[in-house]
Amino acid sequence: MNKTQKQTIVTDLGARLRKARTIYVTDFSGLDVARVSDLRRRLRRAGVDYVVVKNTLAKRALHDAAVPGLADHLHGATALALTAQDPAAAAKVLTEFAKEFQKPSVKAAVVEGRAVTPDQVKRLASLPPREQLLAELGAAMQAPLAGFAGALSALLSSFAGALEALKTQREGAA
Repeated sequence: MNKTQKQTIVTDLGARLRKARTIYVTDFSGLDVARVSDLRRRLRRAGVDYVVVKNTLAKRALHDAAVPGLADHLHGATALALTAQDPAAAAKVLTEFAKEFQKPSVKAAVVEGRAVTPDQVKRLASLPPREQLLAELGAAMQAPLAGFAGALSALLSSFAGALEALKTQREGAA
């Protein structure tokens, strides 16, 4: 590989790193080509790019993209999982695949600009999907308002019933 090709790879990877909100550094040693392809396919379905690149080129790209804390983990058979979407989706695919085949292992990660340990990645994988969390949050915020609206409706209904009873009572007395 000549210098121009290497620079092209670094530039391309740097651009992808800048777009990514979440970056996972994984060790894929022990996986054959078929399993790596299967992992790539699963990650692609979740909106994640799985990039296998030389560690020296990845270090340059991380430096160019100003992504701190990951360069120290680039040794051995390393691949980067990059996503600009839901960080939990990538963590779930990586964790489920690792349960199935004992690889890849997550060495380190950066989620939304914060360094994350492999244990935190496993906890992130156990979270429900983003849409479900947003729905639960919306329901939790709506519940007190719905209760208040129900109480007001009941109060108005009982007030209207009392007025109707008073009207009936007065008509009967007259």
